[in-house]
Amino acid sequence: MLTITQALYDQIVAHAREDHPDEACGVVAGPVGAGRPERFIPMLNAARSPTFYEFDSQDLLKLYREMDDNDEEPVVIYHSHTATEAYPSRTDVTYANEPGAHYVLVSTADTDDAGEFQFRSFRILEGEITEEEVKVVEAY
Repeated sequence: MLTITQALYDQIVAHAREDHPDEACGVVAGPVGAGRPERFIPMLNAARSPTFYEFDSQDLLKLYREMDDNDEEPVVIYHSHTATEAYPSRTDVTYANEPGAHYVLVSTADTDDAGEFQFRSFRILEGEITEEEVKVVEAY
């Protein structure tokens, strides 16, 4: 199960909506071994695409060095889908290389606030996708 604060949840959703119609992407880092997402890090979608996301390699290197310096790890890796449901694509599974991370997908397919958007979390291990419950809390 992914337990995440309302503030982090809201930041992820806001980023997804701001970057629409392109896919948004980012990381929420937390203390190594705690499994607790704490620090919201929106990233630039280097692909600038409505159907694909890609972290800029230099930004990603800088992020990993920063997390290492802060004794952090990526607890949540998120991105949005702009025209489809919030479920990992084959490409998403291919790029899922953090076995301990929660992979959050936000669908912004309905952006007029008339319908439900989706915020879903998955574990992706060795190509196997497992959806998990998301628990939103005020604080840890």
